Amino acid sequence: MPRPSRYAPDTLPHPPTWRDEAACTGMDFAAFFSLSQADIAHAKSVCGPCPVRHECLTHALTFREDYGVWGGLDEDERGQILRDVRRSAERQRRLERERARAREEKERQESEQRETEKQADATAAA
Repeated sequence: MPRPSRYAPDTLPHPPTWRDEAACTGMDFAAFFSLSQADIAHAKSVCGPCPVRHECLTHALTFREDYGVWGGLDEDERGQILRDVRRSAERQRRLERERARAREEKERQESEQRETEKQADATAAA
């Protein structure tokens, strides 16, 4: 099927996305972007049984949605996930650097030991 022109009118059907299957489709989004704890709790209750909750949360984390309830989590909860992931990645990088340093140190010591053995062999042969 040929790709429609980017200048085609908006009356053409759009390809289905995860948003089409969301439990919140057609709802008033004010509750999802409210600061009221009651509205936030209501929004989270809508997200609970949603079939695309994972995709929604993935979108919010990927695109750093700063406001609202996405995938059943509010801004603070998503921020905590991002902080945890960042800390975990930093720990992983630190461990990899420490392992690389340990490998390099071990290789240096082995090299020095081989040199010492060569010198001892040369001294013994002379």
